[in-house]
Amino acid sequence: MLIESVFNNKKVLITGHTGFKGSWLASWLNYLGADVSGIALPPPSSPSLFDEAGITNEILDIRLDVRNHEGLIKIVDELQPDFVFHLAAQSLVRKSYTDPIETWQTNVLGTLNLLDSLRKINEQCIAIIVTSDKCYDNVEWVWGYRENDRLGGPDPYSASKGAAELAFNSYVKSFFQSPDNGVLIASARAGNVIGGGDWAKDRVVPDCIRAWSAGETVELRNPKATRPWQHVLEPLSGYLLLACHLSKNQDIHGESYNFGPMDKDIKSVQQLVEEMSRHWDKVNWRDIPASSDGPYESNLLKLNCDKALMHLNWHAAMDFKETIRMTVEWYKEFYDADKKSQMKNITVAQIVEYTNLAKAQGLLWAM
Repeated sequence: MLIESVFNNKKVLITGHTGFKGSWLASWLNYLGADVSGIALPPPSSPSLFDEAGITNEILDIRLDVRNHEGLIKIVDELQPDFVFHLAAQSLVRKSYTDPIETWQTNVLGTLNLLDSLRKINEQCIAIIVTSDKCYDNVEWVWGYRENDRLGGPDPYSASKGAAELAFNSYVKSFFQSPDNGVLIASARAGNVIGGGDWAKDRVVPDCIRAWSAGETVELRNPKATRPWQHVLEPLSGYLLLACHLSKNQDIHGESYNFGPMDKDIKSVQQLVEEMSRHWDKVNWRDIPASSDGPYESNLLKLNCDKALMHLNWHAAMDFKETIRMTVEWYKEFYDADKKSQMKNITVAQIVEYTNLAKAQGLLWAM
């Protein structure tokens, strides 16, 4: 069956729905006919995809910090969702150095609070806990990390995501194993996502777009660093598909899955910017030397996604060039004064384009 039939008319809760990934997921689930609710803080940037795509008019928009334990339990108990996607997080590596306490509290305690709230649900519920590819203890080896590799990381963000995975595993084994348990749960790990509507600080694509739209030169901090670039719709398709399979196959309850691009699409920051420049006029950039006393940032990180391919029939549907094209096209439409008011339709159109591309490859089919 197609994923449309799984989510149509179902109650779906997204934490972090005002963020970049959460906004795309809310748009997609609304398109699939789901009854979507969201718990989050206000959008993390201005402009934001959440505001520009008019998402607040399509869902139940609840403003709550996931660090609020009692408040989160109360809302989840009231909603009694069929599906939960936990995306709420402090998601920036460099910010984790300036505010490590907020990073740890949001990424670990926020996840614990969500897990604890699931214990109060009376009906069957499928929950996907989203962490990050940076949950792995990255020693920058050349092969991809598998789901059973060591967790952790040197920076506060990576370490907090590894700790969130430990919390997930603990709750699965401690509270969600009884025969009458109605909660089925899995964790999902994805890497650097790009796409239209991201204006976060210290991310290369938003940095380029901000500079180029103002006719300025962008500074590349670490041009030789490689990243597993993928369009935001790629891992979101994995989360949706994982939830579909989990609802039909309890054997994958408590499992973790990587969702990353093909090895051939792992490119450097320099290659990313060069490909972006093919779709945007009058661009300039310059390399700046990395500071030896600056915060640690990994140079190489890749995922092994064989488990998702084997269990879910999931793999990335777009190659590197398609990913860049779709990303830049969204921003070009936004900065076109005549089309800015149409960003909701443009966002949905890209979801439809991606869906058709994936289906043509035999993807997005649930059990």
